[in-house]
Amino acid sequence: MTNVQQDGRVALITGASRGIGAAVARLLASRGMRIAVNYRSSRDEADEVVASIGSAGGRAMAVQADVRDGSAMLGMVEQVRAAMGEVEVLVHNALMPYAIKSFDEISADELGGKVEQEMRAALVVTKAVVPGMTSRGYGRIVYLGTVLSQRPREGMIALAAAKAALASFARYVAEELGPRGITVNVVAPGPVGETRTADAALDPEHQQRQAAQTALGRIASPDDVARAIAFYASDDSGFITGTTVPVDGGLAMD
Repeated sequence: MTNVQQDGRVALITGASRGIGAAVARLLASRGMRIAVNYRSSRDEADEVVASIGSAGGRAMAVQADVRDGSAMLGMVEQVRAAMGEVEVLVHNALMPYAIKSFDEISADELGGKVEQEMRAALVVTKAVVPGMTSRGYGRIVYLGTVLSQRPREGMIALAAAKAALASFARYVAEELGPRGITVNVVAPGPVGETRTADAALDPEHQQRQAAQTALGRIASPDDVARAIAFYASDDSGFITGTTVPVDGGLAMD
């Protein structure tokens, strides 16, 4: 059921031209939000997401920016503000490249570079939207993490370390921004099919092994992750902040 309080809110989704980001864009649009579909280079795919939202009766626009570029992010948020209004919901989904290597193989530059890019992007994206959220006394920030930070998988040390840093960052931001009416949470998927991440590169046998380790017997779809994000992007989550929730079918139970 659509929460009527969500109607008309402006949501910025980074990395929304495909996969989880596109699923989030479509779902939030179906629940009444106006959507800014951020992309870095996949303009055609971003336009397809915007068109699909429009054909379903929603409102969306494609906005280009590299989430690691602070000035580009400020300009993009201003573009969204001029066209749709103040950004009240941020879903930071954009995934920067990373090395898929073991501890023995990975270099300091590959590990440290991924952590640096992850944190740079989270910082500049958040700084771009927080002033507007503060002015309204309302905001929902959702970062995409990974269950790999808690449940290691071969070759994923760079991604897992970066996302673990992101989860710690989110708790500090949640503490500071809470008095302003802004909540900050992390959604941490397990393996996800139908994406262009490393999960999609898993061969069918490996995907079956991953599915067999979950309580629900399958790996996630982008829509599974999008529904969890939609909760944290809504007024229903208004008294929840500083959390990291796994969306992994019971793969990693605390």
